[in-house]
Amino acid sequence: MTDLPIIDRARGFASRTAFFGPGGDVTYADLLMRSAAVASGLLAGKSDLEEERIAFLLPTGADYAATQWGIWRAGGIAVPINGGATVPEIEHVLTCAGVARVVVAADRLAVLGDLPERLALEVLDFDALEGDGPLPELKPSRRAMILFTSGTTNKPKGVVSTHASIEAQVTALVDAWQWQADDRIPLFLPMHHLHGILNILCCALWSGAAIEPFDKFDADAICDRVAEGAYSLFMAVPTIYVKLLKWFDAPENTSKHDGVLKGFNAMRLMVSGSAALPASIHSAWSDLTGQVLLERYGMTEIGMALSNPYSGERRPGMVGLAMPRTDVQLVDDAGKVVSGEGAVGEIWVKGPTVFNEYWDNPKATAESFDGDWFKTGDIATIENGYYRIMGRSSVDIIKSGGYKLSALEIEAALLEHPAITECAVVGLEDTEWGEKVAVAVGLNEGALTLEALQDWAKDRLSAYKLPRALLVVDALPRNAMGKVTKPAVKALFP
Repeated sequence: MTDLPIIDRARGFASRTAFFGPGGDVTYADLLMRSAAVASGLLAGKSDLEEERIAFLLPTGADYAATQWGIWRAGGIAVPINGGATVPEIEHVLTCAGVARVVVAADRLAVLGDLPERLALEVLDFDALEGDGPLPELKPSRRAMILFTSGTTNKPKGVVSTHASIEAQVTALVDAWQWQADDRIPLFLPMHHLHGILNILCCALWSGAAIEPFDKFDADAICDRVAEGAYSLFMAVPTIYVKLLKWFDAPENTSKHDGVLKGFNAMRLMVSGSAALPASIHSAWSDLTGQVLLERYGMTEIGMALSNPYSGERRPGMVGLAMPRTDVQLVDDAGKVVSGEGAVGEIWVKGPTVFNEYWDNPKATAESFDGDWFKTGDIATIENGYYRIMGRSSVDIIKSGGYKLSALEIEAALLEHPAITECAVVGLEDTEWGEKVAVAVGLNEGALTLEALQDWAKDRLSAYKLPRALLVVDALPRNAMGKVTKPAVKALFP
């Protein structure tokens, strides 16, 4: 029987540990057996699910992986649900993807609210799925998964990946970051997002590596395991590294420093992604642990497109070079391809990692492509041969006084202010400047005036326009993915 490559590879790792932790070890053989039972249970006598969309909501770990594999092995399309989303947000995912059945762990059922009754969903208990019937043979071109975009400017769109594009994304990362069968990695990232699903879960299971799952990030628990030498790899978002730096600053953790620092220093690779990593955090982490974080750039539609090198210089604020088997070009406002030192343009990507389509949205799909090139909407420049992300063309590039300013760069500089805990820079319409630089900030304590901020920023933002509007907020508006929604930030200004 011809099976999916990730399943065939798992057979070669049958006796190895796939998941480890307080709940005990789960081997690859266990995963194969349980995913086959899930597949048979979903098929319920059918020969093939024929790309039925099956949503699932389970805790991070072996049951999640077995369900993902089971949906795939039955010929279905996996639709992970964000367990932290609101009921209306989940409803959008289910109705957009046309989901009729949802696999749920018993303790997660309440997350769905009244949706099972209102949408006439068939709710399947993971523990009740079983069977041992024949499974279909699948071609690589079959649709495999729908992940929903973060929706920073509009409703999230369903990004459709095929088994072939997932394999291309995984093998590119395995090659670029030299995944090994003896790697061990924690997984605490959201499991409705590419970072956790593909960069960690799929890459680890493709490689025969072992995963320790956590339902959420817990600095104390993670640092305890790091001190024990539990991991060889570590992947996180910038916010996690900020939290870890704060953990080291806490007086109650001083006695644990030596062991935790030794554990981090011994890892062969630490990666940051999913958002821009301020150069100050990159440097602070390197100074503290001796680990130079590898920053990369990717998105749901394309997987990882750019990466600092595994072996070679990793530059703060840069996202490196094109990934294996991925073509990248910059295109300016006039539609002309630009290249070379100082080039600025929208990132276009082509290659086998690029997604198939937006589910049931041919208009958005057509608008996002120029031939085989996917137009990311992200603006980048080239500095000393490396790409540097400037931001989203729609929300992060501010056109002020004839200049194109990167909101991300200004934000990174402002975060060095001792009173600022978080900030978002946006452009507001202005008759004199076209757009004026405005900043919403959350503060540690005390007050901050626009004049005081401008005075502080004169040296640090000498290459940019200083903020011309300031708003102090309790918290920046974020979507279900945890990303700041810039349109909502703009709406806060009077």
